[in-house]
Amino acid sequence: MLIAVGSLTAMGLALGGMLGAAARFLAVEENPLETELQALLPGSQCGQCGYVGCAQAAAALARGEAPVTLCAPGGKAVAEQLAKKLGVTADLSAHEEKEPVYAVILEDYCIGCTRCMKECSVDGIIGANKLMHTVIADACHGCGKCAKVCPTDAIEMRPIPLTLSGWHWPKPNSHSTHHVQ
Repeated sequence: MLIAVGSLTAMGLALGGMLGAAARFLAVEENPLETELQALLPGSQCGQCGYVGCAQAAAALARGEAPVTLCAPGGKAVAEQLAKKLGVTADLSAHEEKEPVYAVILEDYCIGCTRCMKECSVDGIIGANKLMHTVIADACHGCGKCAKVCPTDAIEMRPIPLTLSGWHWPKPNSHSTHHVQ
């Protein structure tokens, strides 16, 4: 029995050492700019930019193949950060800020076709075939791809309601004349 335990331990150590050496010698170097750009993107993997995910979008940005305004969920703030990081100017004159939205399935019109579930990149829709579906509002990032594929127009994009947890106090004006004595 000790021979079996010893031989398995030796095999584990040898194979582990070979995997460690392979990882060191066969490692692929990443472009540090891609990593930094990917950190600036929201990471929702929604595909609204035309790329599969944020990593591919960051790679295209680093190669100069994509505009800095490609990220719709990130909005103007992300476009400005990307432009600053890449040292380019961003033309934001045609950019309009959209309020955040989420998908809502209208139960009376849902036929349970599951097309929306297949389209959702964050698995924010639950339900079963030929049964009514619903959206997990906290998971939805508002890309609207599910609403486009719905054959019965049972999905609406609604603005996220303003609640105490999401409301932010507006910043005071910097040139205010009130002074505390």
